[in-house]
Amino acid sequence: MERLSQGSYLKLSAVDWRERVDFFAAHFSPCRICPRQCRAERSADRSGTCKARKEVKIASHNLHFGEEPPISGKRGSGTVFFSGCTLNCLFCQNYPISQLFHGEFYSIEQLSGIFLGLQKRGAHNINLVSPTPYLFHILSALETACAQGLHIPLVYNTSGYERAELMAGLSDIVDIYLPDLKYGPSKGSQQLGMRLSGVADYHVHAVSAIAEMFRQAGPLHVDDDGIALRGTIIRHLIIPGQTANSIDALRTIAAASFRSVWLSLMSQYFPAHRAPDCPPFDRRLRVEEWRQVRDEALRLGLEKGWFQELD
Repeated sequence: MERLSQGSYLKLSAVDWRERVDFFAAHFSPCRICPRQCRAERSADRSGTCKARKEVKIASHNLHFGEEPPISGKRGSGTVFFSGCTLNCLFCQNYPISQLFHGEFYSIEQLSGIFLGLQKRGAHNINLVSPTPYLFHILSALETACAQGLHIPLVYNTSGYERAELMAGLSDIVDIYLPDLKYGPSKGSQQLGMRLSGVADYHVHAVSAIAEMFRQAGPLHVDDDGIALRGTIIRHLIIPGQTANSIDALRTIAAASFRSVWLSLMSQYFPAHRAPDCPPFDRRLRVEEWRQVRDEALRLGLEKGWFQELD
């Protein structure tokens, strides 16, 4: 079995790091990092659609044991929750962080210290949650932390709403990609994406970005203890009343160049944020809905991964 005990970013030279940091700095202000390309003047501390401003804002950083088993392992994933989000999901379970922008501002040097601190505590990896608006800050901090001994794999944990050309800039830096694929390509799924997440072009960008992620990292590789070292895992959350969208998304995966990814099919939806006031999103998932989507995943041959059972 393949063993990759260290993060891919250790292979980068000082020149490589400078080129990557400069690449993301060029997209930082006016901001063109996510598909919205809102061109916010963030260097002047003006917020973009995602609410991110000049400095990096973090809601929490700690060892996390609630991810997929190869990510959390026995010692936990070194998870950093970044404030703000490129989407505006009506049902977001982390809405105080993503929508209300709770958190504290940190310098790049402090962010570097967070990475090193999580490694010192035994984390299997550094897990960047909703990192997209802060790629310039993150790469700057990684460059510093790497010079000071950071060596564990890097996880990019994202909504999937990304620009593929920006993801290409993370080649040889990110080891494990953990994107969502929230919506399918049909007209109904696109309309659902607009209604629930505020974007009608989610699918086209997510599929293009995931293809780039898979090109870099490939399918999941684990060590002898089952801990993720490299690869791609797609998450899909089943939404109440929207099994057609889930099947739409699963069929996309089955027909794509990245069909050998591992799938994390999630049933944990609960009505959070604004969902309690918006039927049918004001209820939990029904057993028959979960079974319908699960059965379709199995029929399509998407068997590698995890099917989260209903409570």
